Amino acid sequence: MKTTLSVCFLLLSVLMYSQEKFSVSGTVKDFANGETVFGASVYLEGTSNGTVTNAYGFYSLSAPKGSYKLVISYLGYTTITKDIELDRNQNYSFELEEDNMTLDEVVITAEESEKANIRDPQMSVSVIKSSTIKAIPAVLGEVDLVKSIQLLPGVTNNGEGSNGFNVRGGATDQNLVLLDEAIIFNESHLFGFFSVFNADVVKDVKLYKGNIPSNYGGRVSSVLDIRQKEGNSKDFNLTGGIGLISSRLAAEGPLFKSKGSFIVAGRSSYAHLFLKAAGQENTAYFYDINAKGNYEINANNKLYVSGYFGRDILKFSDSFENSYGNTSLNLRWNHVFNDKLFSNLSLIYSMYNYKLTLGFIGLDWDSDIKNFNAKYDFKYYLNNKTTIDFGVSGINYNFNPGEVKPTDESSAINENILDEKRAFEGGVYVNAEHKFSDRLNVQAGLRFSFFNRLGGQPMSTYENNQPVVYNESLGIYQEGIKTGEIDYSRGESIKTFSNFEPRLGLAYELSESSSFKLGYSRIAQYLHLLSNTANATPLDVWTPSGEFIDPQMANQYSAGYFKELKNGLFSVETEVYYKTVDNRIDYIDGSSLIAQNNIETQILTGESRAYGWEFLFRKNRGRFTGWFAYTLSKSEQNTPGGTANGPGINGGEWYSTAYDRTHDVSVTGSYQLTDKWSFSSNFVFQTGRPTTYPLGQYEYEGLSSPVYDNRNSNRLPAYNRLDLAATFKPNNKPDARWKGEWVFSIYNVYDRKNAASISFGQNLETGVNEATRTAIFGIVPSVTYNFKF
Repeated sequence: MKTTLSVCFLLLSVLMYSQEKFSVSGTVKDFANGETVFGASVYLEGTSNGTVTNAYGFYSLSAPKGSYKLVISYLGYTTITKDIELDRNQNYSFELEEDNMTLDEVVITAEESEKANIRDPQMSVSVIKSSTIKAIPAVLGEVDLVKSIQLLPGVTNNGEGSNGFNVRGGATDQNLVLLDEAIIFNESHLFGFFSVFNADVVKDVKLYKGNIPSNYGGRVSSVLDIRQKEGNSKDFNLTGGIGLISSRLAAEGPLFKSKGSFIVAGRSSYAHLFLKAAGQENTAYFYDINAKGNYEINANNKLYVSGYFGRDILKFSDSFENSYGNTSLNLRWNHVFNDKLFSNLSLIYSMYNYKLTLGFIGLDWDSDIKNFNAKYDFKYYLNNKTTIDFGVSGINYNFNPGEVKPTDESSAINENILDEKRAFEGGVYVNAEHKFSDRLNVQAGLRFSFFNRLGGQPMSTYENNQPVVYNESLGIYQEGIKTGEIDYSRGESIKTFSNFEPRLGLAYELSESSSFKLGYSRIAQYLHLLSNTANATPLDVWTPSGEFIDPQMANQYSAGYFKELKNGLFSVETEVYYKTVDNRIDYIDGSSLIAQNNIETQILTGESRAYGWEFLFRKNRGRFTGWFAYTLSKSEQNTPGGTANGPGINGGEWYSTAYDRTHDVSVTGSYQLTDKWSFSSNFVFQTGRPTTYPLGQYEYEGLSSPVYDNRNSNRLPAYNRLDLAATFKPNNKPDARWKGEWVFSIYNVYDRKNAASISFGQNLETGVNEATRTAIFGIVPSVTYNFKF
C-alpha cells in the first residue's frame, strides 16, 4: 500500500510540475527556397533547454513560465533571436537566410551536422550534405554519393567496378539502403561505376554504422538513409550538368500558390552512342528519373509524394543482353497533433527487376523482387529532457527468383519457372532519449520484429532433414537426398521467427568540447543475398529465411571519444567496435546458384565477426576543409560442417571474408583559392581484398585441373589512387540568375592499374601457366559543365 501511495504521489508531483511548463514549437525553413531545415539548433538562451529540428524541420521544447530569448541557428545561416513570453503553449515558424559574410569569405563546405556531435548519445553515424558530395572528385565527372561515403572510416568498396559498399566488415546485403524510406536493393549503375542517386535531388544523407536506432530494422551492418529535396516553393529553377558520358537536368518550383512545391530530375548516359557511331554493336547505358511533390493542407498537415525509376541496359551484339533497375513510390502524410506530438504515415512500394538474355546458349531469364511497406512513426516531446519515438511497420515481400526459358526452338535450354517466395516482416519499436544531467545523455530503444515465411509453393523434404550432406569418399559436399515435397497453400505459414532487438546509446560530456560514448545494438536480418562471387552482381538473388535458413542475428558493441578543437574549427572522432553475426551463410565448393530452386542444398551456415578501430580528423571551416580517415579492422567467418557431418569450410577454422581490409586510409580536401576557383582532391589506400589462388595443378587424361589454396587465404595487391579536381565559376555573383561552373577532374592521376581480379591459366601459345591482372580504370580525365537557372 505504501509503495502504491508513493508511486501515486510521484506521478501527481510530476503532473503538477509539468503543468507549470509551456511549450514552443514550429518549423524551420530555408528562406531562399522554402525547404525545411534538418538539424537546426533551437534553444532558450541562458538555459540548458534546447533541441534540433527533425527530418521535416519540426521542433518542440518546453520550459517553465517566464521571459526567454528563443535562438535558432544553423551553420552558414544568420542566427535568429526572438523574445518570447512563455505563458502559454505557442507556435513559431522561422525562415533562415544564408549568411552573406560567410558566403563572401567562402569558408563553409561542411555543415554543422557533419561535425562530431558532443552531446548526442547517437554514435557511429555520419551525416553528409549534398554540397560536400559535389566537392569530391569522381570518376568520369559524375558526382557519386556511394563513392563519397566510401571515403569515411569503416566504409570500403569491393574493388573498382563493383556494386555496393561494405560497412565494418559486413557484406553488401547487410546494408539497408533507403531513398525517401523506400528500400533500394541495388544502388549501382553500370555494375558499380555510378550510383543510382542523383546528387542534384539529394537533400540529406545519414549513414548509421552501429548503434542503429530502433526505428530501423532488417539489416545487421548499416543503414544508409537518403532524403530527396522537397523542391523550391518560392521560385522556379533549372539545375543540370553536361558531361563526357552523361548529362542531367532537374526542374523545381512552387505549386498551389506556394502551398506546395515539386522537383523532377532526369539523368542519362550516352557513351553507347559513340560506340554506335564507330560501328560497334555493343551498348552500355543507364537512365533514371526522380520526382517529388508536397502540399501543405494547413499548419498541421502536409502531404508528400515521391518516386524513382531507373534502368541499366547492357548489350554485346546478340550474344548477351542484361537490363536491371529499381522502381519506388512513396506517399507520406505529416501530421502535428499538438505542440508535443508529431507523426508521419508512409505507404511505400518498391521493386527491383533484372533480366538476362544469353543468345549464344539460347537462354532468357526474368526475375524481380517487390515489396509493399506501411509504417507509422511518432515523435513525442515529453519535456525538455525527454523525447520518445515509437511506431509500427509492416512489409509484404514477393520474391520471383525467375523464369528461365529458351529464346528460340533451337535452344537446348528447357523452360523452368522457379518457385515464387512470399513473406511478411513486421516491427514495433520505441526509443527514448533522456538527459539525466548536464553531462549524461542516454538513448534506449527496443524493437520487436517478426517474420512470417508464407506459402504458395512446394517445399522439398530431405532424408534425415539434411539438404546438404558430406561425401567422405570424394571429400566434397553434395545435395541431400530428396524424399518428397510439402505443398503449402498461398496463405499458409511455412516458418515464423520473432526477436527482441534492444538498442542503447550513452554520451558522457567530459567538457563543453569533448565526450565519451558507448553503444550497443542487436539486430535481426531476415533476408539473404545469394552470391558466390567476390562482387555482388545484378543477377544475384535475394531469398527469405525459412525452414532451412535462419535469420542473421547481429550484436555490436562500440565505444568512442569525440572532441572539438578551436571552437569547432577541427574535430576528432575515434571509435572501436566489435560485431558478431550468427547464422551467416556461405557456399559449398562448386555451388550452383543460377536458376536454383532449392538454395538450401548449396549452403552451409556459420558465424562471422568483425572488429576494428576508426579514426576521423576533420577541418570544418576556412578556405581549406577536409578530413583524414583511417580504419584498422578485421572481418572473418567460421563455417563448420554442422549437421552435414563434414569438415566445413577451411576445416572449420576462421577465415577472412571477401570484404576484409586490414588498413583503409582516405584523405579528402577542398581549397577555395578565389571566389571563382576552387580545388579538391582525395587519396585512397586499402589493403588488397582476400581471394583464393591455385597452389598447383594436376593432369588427368590430358586435361589440367587447378588445386586451390584455402578459401580467401590470399590477397590481391594493395589498392591506391589519387584524384584531383578544379572548379571554375565564371560568374559567381550571388544575385546572378544564371550560374554556371566548369569542373575539370582527373581520376587516378598516376594511372595505377589496380587489380579488380587476378586469373590463372595456360598460355595457349607458349604452354606456360601465367597470372593475368584485370584492371578496370587507369587514368581518367573528364570535364563537366554544371548550371543553375
